[in-house]
Amino acid sequence: MENRSFSHFLIMALFKFFSKEKKETLDKGLEKTKKSFLSKITRAVIGKSKVDADVLDDLEEVLITSDVGVETTLKIIDKIEARVSKDKVIGVEELNSILKDEIVNLLKENISLDNEYFSISKNSDLPYVIMVVGVNGVGKTTTIGKLAYQYKKLGHNVILGASDTFRAAAVDQLIVWANRVGVPIVNQGMGADPASVAYDTLKSAKAQNSDVVIIDTAGRLHNKVNLMNELGKIKRVMEKVIPSAPHEILLVLDGSTGQNAYEQAKQFSSTTDINSLAITKLDGSAKGGVVIGISDQMKVPIKYIGVGEGLDDLQPFNSVEFVDSLFA
Repeated sequence: MENRSFSHFLIMALFKFFSKEKKETLDKGLEKTKKSFLSKITRAVIGKSKVDADVLDDLEEVLITSDVGVETTLKIIDKIEARVSKDKVIGVEELNSILKDEIVNLLKENISLDNEYFSISKNSDLPYVIMVVGVNGVGKTTTIGKLAYQYKKLGHNVILGASDTFRAAAVDQLIVWANRVGVPIVNQGMGADPASVAYDTLKSAKAQNSDVVIIDTAGRLHNKVNLMNELGKIKRVMEKVIPSAPHEILLVLDGSTGQNAYEQAKQFSSTTDINSLAITKLDGSAKGGVVIGISDQMKVPIKYIGVGEGLDDLQPFNSVEFVDSLFA
């Protein structure tokens, strides 16, 4: 009984340690955004005693210039206005708390996966297939490598497919990641048919009883139509091997590009059935507010955020923890 109690204590202690470490990484990754965001709010309320029309106008500007986006900003301001109207007088010292509450509520409306990360289909007959899409330069290959690492760490057999055959660097980079993480990769080199690579990857996955398949795809062809047609072809070919594939289409966006990331998300979602998002490079700029706008406008769950270069720095997106770090 004592041994079991000690084991339970040890597990809980380790859980708290890793949770604390993860939170510290998130805080550090969002530091630039937090400093910029909070300093703008401070300037908006300096010399004011209550939240009035002028403060709300200044707050609106703060949110827009923090890459939250116009439509999402107006939603937040409307909700705060309603609270001000109801409570009559709200002091500026309460504004941070109110703003934090409204952002959390907004994110909760659109996030349904806070506790479903690195999970796979329990159907042992089918490997879980993730098709990763996104333009070149957003950190797509790095995200795939980090995903493979996380799944492997959980005990899953992972295989990668190098279907971005239009850039030699993309294939080479994915091979480097496969070797680094220690997972097999199917590649046919630059210039090969991307759909053929995806087909062979799924065939190999079934033969090897893999748990997870992660397929890289091209980020740019001659034009958008060609790119989207190619993604559609890859999807159709995979369905011939596993009818339900891909189970997840993960769009990777570069958070440091601000509103441009939102425009990319709109373009991909208009032609591809995206069902999850990863937003990378949040540690490299003060544009983390884009997470709020993308979550609100896209209605697609943000599943992961990148807050550093380390293997563990691709974190599951937790809306409450994100906002806590933003206002810490």
